[in-house]
Amino acid sequence: MNLILLDPQDTSTQNRVIIRDSRRLRHLKEVHRAEPGARLTVGLEGGLMGTATLTALDSAHASFTLDTLDTPPPAALPVHLVLGLPRPRMLARTLEHVTALGVKKITLLHTKRVEKSYWQSPELSPEKIHQHLVLGLEQAKDTLLPTVTLRKGFRPFVEDILPTLLTDRRGLVAHPGMAMACPRGIDTPTLLLVGPEGGFIDWEVQKLLEAGCEGMHLGPRILRVETAVTALLARLF
Repeated sequence: MNLILLDPQDTSTQNRVIIRDSRRLRHLKEVHRAEPGARLTVGLEGGLMGTATLTALDSAHASFTLDTLDTPPPAALPVHLVLGLPRPRMLARTLEHVTALGVKKITLLHTKRVEKSYWQSPELSPEKIHQHLVLGLEQAKDTLLPTVTLRKGFRPFVEDILPTLLTDRRGLVAHPGMAMACPRGIDTPTLLLVGPEGGFIDWEVQKLLEAGCEGMHLGPRILRVETAVTALLARLF
Protein backbone atom coordinates (compact mmCIF):
# COMPACT_ATOMS: atom_id res chain seq x y z
CA MET A 1 0.00 0.00 0.00
CA ASN A 2 2.00 2.96 -1.32
CA LEU A 3 -1.08 5.15 -0.95
CA ILE A 4 -3.81 5.07 1.68
CA LEU A 5 -6.90 5.41 -0.48
CA LEU A 6 -9.65 7.21 1.39
CA ASP A 7 -13.27 6.44 0.69
CA PRO A 8 -15.46 9.56 0.89
CA GLN A 9 -17.24 7.85 3.80
CA ASP A 10 -13.97 7.88 5.77
CA THR A 11 -14.12 11.67 6.09
CA SER A 12 -15.89 12.64 9.30
CA THR A 13 -15.17 16.40 9.07
CA GLN A 14 -13.50 18.65 6.52
CA ASN A 15 -9.99 17.64 7.56
CA ARG A 16 -10.42 14.59 9.82
CA VAL A 17 -10.48 11.02 8.55
CA ILE A 18 -11.32 7.81 10.40
CA ILE A 19 -10.53 4.36 8.96
CA ARG A 20 -12.23 1.32 10.45
CA ASP A 21 -11.82 -1.56 7.99
CA SER A 22 -9.53 -4.37 9.09
CA ARG A 23 -7.44 -4.58 5.90
CA ARG A 24 -6.15 -1.03 6.01
CA LEU A 25 -5.73 -1.12 9.78
CA ARG A 26 -3.67 -4.30 9.53
CA HIS A 27 -1.50 -2.76 6.82
CA LEU A 28 -0.87 0.37 8.88
CA LYS A 29 0.24 -1.73 11.84
CA GLU A 30 2.15 -4.58 10.21
CA VAL A 31 3.65 -2.99 7.09
CA HIS A 32 3.92 0.73 7.80
CA ARG A 33 4.42 0.11 11.52
CA ALA A 34 2.79 3.50 11.86
CA GLU A 35 2.54 5.34 15.14
CA PRO A 36 0.73 8.56 16.05
CA GLY A 37 2.52 11.53 14.56
CA ALA A 38 3.52 9.72 11.36
CA ARG A 39 2.80 11.50 8.09
CA LEU A 40 1.54 9.19 5.35
CA THR A 41 0.62 9.54 1.69
CA VAL A 42 -3.14 9.55 1.17
CA GLY A 43 -5.54 10.10 -1.69
CA LEU A 44 -9.27 10.70 -1.85
CA GLU A 45 -11.01 8.18 -4.09
CA GLY A 46 -11.79 10.00 -7.33
CA GLY A 47 -9.86 13.09 -6.23
CA LEU A 48 -6.52 14.54 -5.21
CA MET A 49 -3.57 13.10 -3.29
CA GLY A 50 -1.55 14.53 -0.44
CA THR A 51 -0.47 13.75 3.10
CA ALA A 52 -2.17 13.13 6.43
CA THR A 53 -0.91 12.89 10.00
CA LEU A 54 -1.88 9.83 12.04
CA THR A 55 -3.36 10.96 15.36
CA ALA A 56 -4.58 7.64 16.78
CA LEU A 57 -4.33 3.94 15.94
CA ASP A 58 -5.82 0.94 17.74
CA SER A 59 -7.52 -2.35 16.86
CA ALA A 60 -10.78 -0.62 15.95
CA HIS A 61 -9.83 2.51 14.05
CA ALA A 62 -7.17 4.87 12.74
CA SER A 63 -7.65 8.61 12.91
CA PHE A 64 -5.92 11.10 10.62
CA THR A 65 -5.75 14.83 10.19
CA LEU A 66 -5.45 15.84 6.56
CA ASP A 67 -2.42 18.05 5.87
CA THR A 68 -2.68 18.56 2.12
CA LEU A 69 -4.73 17.30 -0.82
CA ASP A 70 -3.24 19.13 -3.77
CA THR A 71 -1.62 16.57 -6.09
CA PRO A 72 -3.54 15.15 -9.07
CA PRO A 73 -3.34 11.42 -9.78
CA PRO A 74 -1.05 10.20 -12.58
CA ALA A 75 -2.29 10.37 -16.16
CA ALA A 76 -4.38 7.45 -17.38
CA LEU A 77 -3.35 5.30 -20.34
CA PRO A 78 -5.30 6.13 -23.52
CA VAL A 79 -6.70 2.61 -23.77
CA HIS A 80 -9.91 0.68 -23.37
CA LEU A 81 -9.01 -2.93 -22.55
CA VAL A 82 -11.33 -5.68 -23.78
CA LEU A 83 -10.36 -8.95 -22.15
CA GLY A 84 -11.70 -12.43 -22.68
CA LEU A 85 -12.81 -13.37 -19.17
CA PRO A 86 -9.92 -15.23 -17.48
CA ARG A 87 -10.31 -17.88 -14.81
CA PRO A 88 -11.19 -16.26 -11.47
CA ARG A 89 -7.77 -16.32 -9.81
CA MET A 90 -6.09 -14.88 -12.88
CA LEU A 91 -8.85 -12.28 -13.21
CA ALA A 92 -8.10 -10.97 -9.73
CA ARG A 93 -4.40 -10.51 -10.46
CA THR A 94 -5.03 -9.06 -13.90
CA LEU A 95 -7.45 -6.43 -12.61
CA GLU A 96 -4.89 -5.32 -10.04
CA HIS A 97 -2.06 -5.21 -12.60
CA VAL A 98 -3.91 -3.24 -15.29
CA THR A 99 -5.31 -0.81 -12.72
CA ALA A 100 -1.81 -0.16 -11.41
CA LEU A 101 -0.64 0.50 -14.97
CA GLY A 102 -3.30 3.16 -15.53
CA VAL A 103 -6.11 1.45 -17.48
CA LYS A 104 -9.42 3.19 -16.77
CA LYS A 105 -11.85 1.32 -19.01
CA ILE A 106 -12.13 -2.46 -18.88
CA THR A 107 -14.60 -4.77 -20.62
CA LEU A 108 -14.73 -8.44 -19.65
CA LEU A 109 -16.00 -10.43 -22.63
CA HIS A 110 -17.35 -13.93 -23.14
CA THR A 111 -15.65 -15.85 -25.94
CA LYS A 112 -15.71 -19.46 -27.12
CA ARG A 113 -12.84 -20.52 -24.85
CA VAL A 114 -14.25 -18.88 -21.72
CA GLU A 115 -15.74 -21.45 -19.34
CA LYS A 116 -19.36 -20.55 -18.66
CA SER A 117 -18.82 -21.32 -14.99
CA TYR A 118 -16.42 -18.36 -14.74
CA TRP A 119 -19.39 -15.99 -14.94
CA GLN A 120 -20.72 -17.44 -11.68
CA SER A 121 -17.52 -16.69 -9.78
CA PRO A 122 -17.71 -14.52 -6.65
CA GLU A 123 -14.74 -12.62 -8.14
CA LEU A 124 -17.23 -10.93 -10.49
CA SER A 125 -19.33 -9.46 -7.69
CA PRO A 126 -19.18 -5.65 -7.61
CA GLU A 127 -17.61 -5.80 -4.15
CA LYS A 128 -14.78 -8.13 -5.20
CA ILE A 129 -14.07 -6.21 -8.40
CA HIS A 130 -13.92 -2.97 -6.41
CA GLN A 131 -11.53 -4.58 -3.94
CA HIS A 132 -9.08 -5.58 -6.68
CA LEU A 133 -9.27 -2.17 -8.34
CA VAL A 134 -8.51 -0.49 -5.02
CA LEU A 135 -5.47 -2.71 -4.50
CA GLY A 136 -4.17 -1.65 -7.91
CA LEU A 137 -4.70 2.03 -7.11
CA GLU A 138 -2.96 1.74 -3.76
CA GLN A 139 0.03 0.06 -5.38
CA ALA A 140 0.44 2.72 -8.07
CA LYS A 141 -0.49 5.80 -6.02
CA ASP A 142 -3.60 6.58 -8.04
CA THR A 143 -7.12 7.59 -7.01
CA LEU A 144 -9.30 7.18 -10.12
CA LEU A 145 -11.17 3.89 -10.25
CA PRO A 146 -11.53 2.16 -13.62
CA THR A 147 -14.96 1.29 -14.94
CA VAL A 148 -15.54 -2.42 -15.52
CA THR A 149 -18.24 -3.66 -17.91
CA LEU A 150 -19.36 -7.28 -18.33
CA ARG A 151 -20.33 -8.52 -21.82
CA LYS A 152 -21.63 -12.09 -21.90
CA GLY A 153 -22.24 -12.32 -25.66
CA PHE A 154 -19.45 -12.14 -28.24
CA ARG A 155 -21.64 -11.66 -31.31
CA PRO A 156 -23.73 -8.84 -29.78
CA PHE A 157 -20.50 -7.17 -28.68
CA VAL A 158 -18.98 -7.34 -32.18
CA GLU A 159 -22.14 -6.30 -33.98
CA ASP A 160 -23.61 -3.70 -31.62
CA ILE A 161 -20.88 -2.40 -29.30
CA LEU A 162 -17.58 -2.68 -31.16
CA PRO A 163 -18.41 -0.28 -34.04
CA THR A 164 -19.13 2.48 -31.54
CA LEU A 165 -15.92 1.82 -29.60
CA LEU A 166 -13.91 2.04 -32.82
CA THR A 167 -15.30 5.40 -33.93
CA ASP A 168 -12.57 7.29 -32.06
CA ARG A 169 -10.07 4.54 -31.24
CA ARG A 170 -7.56 2.36 -33.03
CA GLY A 171 -8.53 -1.28 -32.54
CA LEU A 172 -5.69 -3.74 -31.89
CA VAL A 173 -6.24 -7.48 -31.49
CA ALA A 174 -3.42 -9.31 -29.74
CA HIS A 175 -3.24 -12.86 -31.10
CA PRO A 176 -0.40 -15.27 -31.92
CA GLY A 177 0.44 -15.59 -35.60
CA MET A 178 -0.68 -12.14 -36.70
CA ALA A 179 1.51 -10.49 -39.35
CA MET A 180 2.14 -7.20 -37.53
CA ALA A 181 4.36 -6.95 -34.46
CA CYS A 182 3.01 -5.04 -31.49
CA PRO A 183 3.57 -1.29 -32.03
CA ARG A 184 5.66 0.66 -29.55
CA GLY A 185 5.15 4.00 -27.84
CA ILE A 186 1.80 5.03 -29.28
CA ASP A 187 -0.21 7.83 -27.68
CA THR A 188 -3.50 7.73 -29.58
CA PRO A 189 -6.77 6.39 -28.12
CA THR A 190 -6.69 2.61 -28.46
CA LEU A 191 -9.02 -0.34 -28.06
CA LEU A 192 -6.90 -3.33 -27.04
CA LEU A 193 -8.52 -6.76 -27.35
CA VAL A 194 -6.92 -9.76 -25.67
CA GLY A 195 -8.34 -13.28 -25.68
CA PRO A 196 -8.73 -15.61 -22.70
CA GLU A 197 -6.49 -18.58 -21.94
CA GLY A 198 -6.09 -20.36 -25.27
CA GLY A 199 -6.80 -17.12 -27.16
CA PHE A 200 -9.58 -16.20 -29.53
CA ILE A 201 -10.79 -18.86 -31.96
CA ASP A 202 -10.22 -18.18 -35.67
CA TRP A 203 -13.83 -17.12 -36.27
CA GLU A 204 -13.61 -14.54 -33.49
CA VAL A 205 -10.36 -13.13 -34.87
CA GLN A 206 -11.94 -12.90 -38.32
CA LYS A 207 -14.96 -11.00 -36.98
CA LEU A 208 -12.76 -8.58 -35.07
CA LEU A 209 -10.63 -7.89 -38.14
CA GLU A 210 -13.71 -7.47 -40.33
CA ALA A 211 -15.00 -4.89 -37.85
CA GLY A 212 -11.89 -2.76 -38.44
CA CYS A 213 -9.38 -3.99 -35.86
CA GLU A 214 -5.73 -4.70 -36.65
CA GLY A 215 -4.12 -7.98 -35.70
CA MET A 216 -0.75 -7.97 -33.92
CA HIS A 217 1.53 -10.35 -32.05
CA LEU A 218 4.04 -10.21 -29.19
CA GLY A 219 6.49 -12.69 -30.70
CA PRO A 220 6.78 -16.47 -30.73
CA ARG A 221 6.26 -17.04 -27.02
CA ILE A 222 2.82 -17.99 -25.70
CA LEU A 223 2.19 -16.04 -22.50
CA ARG A 224 -0.33 -16.28 -19.70
CA VAL A 225 -3.10 -13.71 -19.90
CA GLU A 226 -1.85 -11.61 -16.99
CA THR A 227 1.70 -11.61 -18.41
CA ALA A 228 0.56 -10.86 -21.96
CA VAL A 229 -1.64 -7.93 -20.91
CA THR A 230 1.12 -6.39 -18.82
CA ALA A 231 3.66 -6.80 -21.65
CA LEU A 232 1.26 -5.35 -24.21
CA LEU A 233 0.48 -2.26 -22.15
CA ALA A 234 4.15 -1.67 -21.38
CA ARG A 235 5.12 -1.92 -25.05
CA LEU A 236 2.19 -0.01 -26.50
CA PHE A 237 2.32 2.97 -24.15
